[in-house]
Amino acid sequence: MQSPDDRLALNRRRFLTSPASGLGAAAILSLLNADGVLAADTANPLAPRPPHFASRARSCIFIFLAGGASQVELFDPKPKLVPMTGQKLPDSFFAKERFFSIKPDRALVMGSRFGFRRYGQSGLEMSELLPHIGECADDIALVRSMHTDQFDHGPAEILLSTGIDTPGRPSAGAWVTYGLGSESQNLPGYVVLVTSRGPVSRTLAWGNGFLPTAHAGVLFQERGEPVLNLANPPGITPEMQRLQFDAVRDLNTRHYDLTRDPEVRDRIASYELAFRMQAGAPELIDLGGETRSTHAWYGTDRPGESGSFATNCLLARRLVERGVRFVNIFHRRWDHHSGVQKGVEENCRVVDQPIGALLKDLKSRGQLEDTLVVWGTEFGRTPVTQNTQPGPTAGRDHHRLAFSVWLAGGGVTGGRAIGVTDELGWRPVEDPVHVHDFNATLLHLFGLDHLKLTYRSRGLDVRLTNQGGMVVKSLLA
Repeated sequence: MQSPDDRLALNRRRFLTSPASGLGAAAILSLLNADGVLAADTANPLAPRPPHFASRARSCIFIFLAGGASQVELFDPKPKLVPMTGQKLPDSFFAKERFFSIKPDRALVMGSRFGFRRYGQSGLEMSELLPHIGECADDIALVRSMHTDQFDHGPAEILLSTGIDTPGRPSAGAWVTYGLGSESQNLPGYVVLVTSRGPVSRTLAWGNGFLPTAHAGVLFQERGEPVLNLANPPGITPEMQRLQFDAVRDLNTRHYDLTRDPEVRDRIASYELAFRMQAGAPELIDLGGETRSTHAWYGTDRPGESGSFATNCLLARRLVERGVRFVNIFHRRWDHHSGVQKGVEENCRVVDQPIGALLKDLKSRGQLEDTLVVWGTEFGRTPVTQNTQPGPTAGRDHHRLAFSVWLAGGGVTGGRAIGVTDELGWRPVEDPVHVHDFNATLLHLFGLDHLKLTYRSRGLDVRLTNQGGMVVKSLLA
């Protein structure tokens, strides 16, 4: 049995040497600060921070067309599919490959009924369904050789968004704000806008995972109260609210001084941001100051879903103008297991005009140079039907082996296509780009080295590209 003196000596020794508390913890914190592992401004996790190296991109608008947008109809012209329509492919195409519901003996080749055009001085080929986006072809880098590991929506969305196909990891937007902070004082660093329905993976696609909560995407509404439960109850004045926030902050600060719990620090920052957002968020969604020509350009007055998507594109421009680092626009209407021709045509009427307007608007304001705009989707569609005869009602199954995304602005070389798929569009044959490569390149465009941007979680230094990935240098200006 230990004597009181022995226990006192042991406690004194633990205080002086323990890495979990006392002077040992202080020494470790000092070393981490000296090495730059801990953020210098612990009071504000979104304080702006310098990149690892000089970069062009300062903000990103990532337009996520959830469901699997068909590259066969939109971005990857395959004229050989037309004369082969109705034919079966050899069984070797389907061997050892997983699909959502394909039966090889009933899946028949189907070419697109839509034509492709050469747009801009570069002559970049895209669908005739995208004339407004096509006008911006010389600013667009089209990646035709994307491929992924997952064939179903949820895991594929999470893989593209977080670099791994299981829940719980930070999204790319969270990683960017963790690396660079935000230049906005009155709005979150990462904002999410949804038209119609959100992705299957829901908040996992824009979550912060193990990163501090300040780096999670914040869902905004395009009309009414921008953020639910943000407005004061009736009778509560801004002065009263400020006094309440100050009292809560003082209590949380005392608790943090005692515990050094980073969650308490994040809570303090969240309360402060919420207070500032009460003024910044309503001003953001008040589009009354935009000109009539701007509204007409985007198409915000169009009915239903078309107007909603246009409004979100205009809001995205206003967000990056105000220093928001990362904006997601989600539109989940691209899962065409049947009626792919009609479905893609209808969706293009929704998204083509607003996205084209967004690109041209940013460029006219000089903002496209430092704003990265992305058209992304979790996978593509098969060059064969989903177990039906080709025709207007036929659809296409999920296709993980080959799909298309494009990027514009923010240090990207426009007017070019990267990667080539085979003559049927079945798989890449030149310059394949995995989703891990895409994420490594996304970080690089922000001046962030994907091998150095890490966070210690459960004893491991974790990064967005833990599963691999290389920067696609042909995308860089």
